[in-house]
Amino acid sequence: MQQDLSELVDRLRHTGGDHTEVEVKSAAGGLPQSLTPTLSALANHPGGGTVILGLDEATRFRPVPLADPQALKQGLAQKARSFTPPVQLTISDGEVDGAPVIVARVHECDPSAKPCRITASGAAYIRGYDGDFRLSALEEQAFLAARQPPMFDRKPVEGATRADLDGDLVAAFLRSTRDRDPQGLGRFRDDSELLRRAGVTLADGTPTVAGLLALGVHPQEWFPRFVIQASAAPLSTDPPGSRARNQTTITGPIPRMLDEALAWARRSFDMVIVSTPDGSVHDRPAYPYLAFREIIANALLHRDLDHWSAGMAVEVRLLHDRLIISNPGGLYGITVERLGHDAVTSARNARLVAICQHVRTPETEARVVEALATGIPIVTNALADAGLPPAHYVDAAIRFTVVLRQGGREARPGHDLNETELRVYDALAAAERNVTELAQELGLSAPNVRKVLRHLKARGLVEQSGGRGRPTSYRRIPE
Repeated sequence: MQQDLSELVDRLRHTGGDHTEVEVKSAAGGLPQSLTPTLSALANHPGGGTVILGLDEATRFRPVPLADPQALKQGLAQKARSFTPPVQLTISDGEVDGAPVIVARVHECDPSAKPCRITASGAAYIRGYDGDFRLSALEEQAFLAARQPPMFDRKPVEGATRADLDGDLVAAFLRSTRDRDPQGLGRFRDDSELLRRAGVTLADGTPTVAGLLALGVHPQEWFPRFVIQASAAPLSTDPPGSRARNQTTITGPIPRMLDEALAWARRSFDMVIVSTPDGSVHDRPAYPYLAFREIIANALLHRDLDHWSAGMAVEVRLLHDRLIISNPGGLYGITVERLGHDAVTSARNARLVAICQHVRTPETEARVVEALATGIPIVTNALADAGLPPAHYVDAAIRFTVVLRQGGREARPGHDLNETELRVYDALAAAERNVTELAQELGLSAPNVRKVLRHLKARGLVEQSGGRGRPTSYRRIPE
């Protein structure tokens, strides 16, 4: 029985590219070599993923003829055995726009056996929001660390003392705790005892990792990369050669970093002029500050704190058409599909989250976190109110990324080819051809074929071989 892929393909066409859990290959010339890292990455991806053979991403996922579907299925099954542990596939037939395609469901590798590696090279890959990436040796440790519940935020910070805690933040924390939880943690009238029972310090006054990150004077003295690394793409009016603008490294305890991140956003986000139904006109930031604040707070609170990630920062990149926020450490206790739908308050750093429930930011005096599973719905509603697409969440097991976009789907290299260009492009799917062969096969004039080929070359869809006294032919750019 063939799978109905219409809904999935409509989604791919709407967004203009592969999804994190879906990879599309035309496979017109056989099983593409680029599928090898993809299979490793999807096996390491939470929930696995799907590979579809027989669709061309460059022409908005149009079906392409598959010369030997059975050979492709056999090739997939054979390739799956070239990994350690072997990749588990469920291969089936599908149909898109009335044409057959091959669908391979890649099952997630057992967490106790991750990462899934290419046996021949030992390389392992993970999915990102924009491709497959090879794991470094340090990142591979994240999969090993994930086999145990994270407890790093409870450890003492060697060399730190009570004097390394920010007096103003501590005083505000004590007040908030006693106001909001008078019969629980707030009933302890001795400040030192309350801090100890809250997990801010140990019995001897040594701050914990969570206590220092939430209430420390300068946590980066011990954790140099517990920072926000933010930058914006240069503007067209910037001097030639400019690589970034408003590049900054934000340091301090979490509440102060939150305030400074918002200040950076106000300096960096473009302002859009909008009108309301009542006729008034006002400025609106390109991305709602409320959504940005929630995403940054989540990145700081839920980033991985284990040794493998000690050299990694929370990263913020403002590009011309999107805003990307990324932190080390994947989701913990929840999946991307359930984000914002289930009232789940799972926390990788449970002690840090518990402390930050009673911590307020110095500038805005807002609580760092509510821990009521309201953060994602706030982001969703803020984006909708601003007329922006929903946030795109990518859990790569060892890194979590949020992508906010300015609107519409991202154009692909060949999404707007005309009918003649599509005919020539499709004709090159099965084999390399010259101008004469294409003209005879398609019933076109040779000058018309040459014009189309020049356009396809300029778009990066085909390449030329031969020339300069040798027979000239054309082929599609391999995947």
